[in-house]
Amino acid sequence: MITVSGSCWKCGAKLESSDFGRQETCPKCGFDTRVCKNCLHYDPKYNNSCKENQADFLSEKEKSNFCDYFSPTHPNAEGSTSRDAMKSAAEALFKKK
Repeated sequence: MITVSGSCWKCGAKLESSDFGRQETCPKCGFDTRVCKNCLHYDPKYNNSCKENQADFLSEKEKSNFCDYFSPTHPNAEGSTSRDAMKSAAEALFKKK
């Protein structure tokens, strides 16, 4: 059984956990996979575009890196909750009676 742990930040191709090595690239588009934009902690709204406040500053968010806090994921990965689904759940929770 193949475990999908995310998708490519560039093309959206599904990736296995073994596809996130330091020198790995997406089999579909050829872009680096172990990059900030493929990390659970990546969020451009945060300082350094990272939710992990102990992570070192990395100026290249689309280039392979050695970050110790890298955790492969992507908002479009299987099993993630879409923004619309989360909004609907919140509205149902706080719905006025």
